[in-house]
Amino acid sequence: MSDTSARVADSTGNWVDTLAPQWARPYLRLSRYDRPIGSWLLLMPCWWSAALAAGMARDIRHLPLTILLFFIGAFVMRGAGCAWNDITDRDLDAKVERTRSRPLPAGQITVTQALAFLVAQALVGLAVLLQFNRFAVMTGIASLVIVAIYPFMKRVTWWPQVFLGLAFSWGALMGFAVTFARVDLTALVLYAGSIAWVIGYDTIYAHQDAEDDALIGVKSTARLFGAHTHQALIMFYGLAVMLIGVALASAEVRWPAWLGLAAFAAHLAWQIRRLNIGDPALCLRLFKSNRDAGLLLFAGLLTDAAMRAA
Repeated sequence: MSDTSARVADSTGNWVDTLAPQWARPYLRLSRYDRPIGSWLLLMPCWWSAALAAGMARDIRHLPLTILLFFIGAFVMRGAGCAWNDITDRDLDAKVERTRSRPLPAGQITVTQALAFLVAQALVGLAVLLQFNRFAVMTGIASLVIVAIYPFMKRVTWWPQVFLGLAFSWGALMGFAVTFARVDLTALVLYAGSIAWVIGYDTIYAHQDAEDDALIGVKSTARLFGAHTHQALIMFYGLAVMLIGVALASAEVRWPAWLGLAAFAAHLAWQIRRLNIGDPALCLRLFKSNRDAGLLLFAGLLTDAAMRAA
């Protein structure tokens, strides 16, 4: 098999395809290092909570290191999560046009090899987690329960995006756990807002596979909402902005944080306005744009933290 044919269908021309050693490419594709958008989306709530907690503490001395450790942790744990997802979904992936070229259904690596790479990444994630206090370590480990069950949810519920939200928003708790060794109401409201955001953007993502999912019996909010997706996004994105706003008010943030939230909200409104659920390529572009939305909010929270610590 040529390397071109070994590429995952919706990922070409990235650093894995051009720079990584041939032997490593299936492992890197398994863990989506050729498509890092998921890692960025996992990272955003981590960075939000780290900046918000630092602002509340009026102390940013440890914030740069926390940001770096969260970055490393998000990328390796998302990689481990994708490996687990592909192990559990390998038979389903073989039936879907977009995913049949993934390393496991394509036969590029074995399940045993995938498990070994999963464990290696999880150990790196554990090493990162152990840099924090005991409460943060236990909070991080608790997330693994949700990560473990998530791949099975699309077989049993129309709302698998909720479980993805529970997993991908966990970082909203981690910044508070690291900074204060506790999770308070502000953190929980931020977590809830992030979950609503994830449900929205992953619904957009799931529209790429809606037809194939219907054929093989896989459930999703994209199939559930169908032609009413725009209305559903207005509800979930609106809920996300409202809940995050409540968290910011609880944290008594200053104007840069509110400006960041306004930019975040404007970006989400732009996505809804642009969305055409019948255009898979557009759905993918809008899904990926959520990294930028998250960074806009983070920039506001970071500036707020710096101002309050000055």
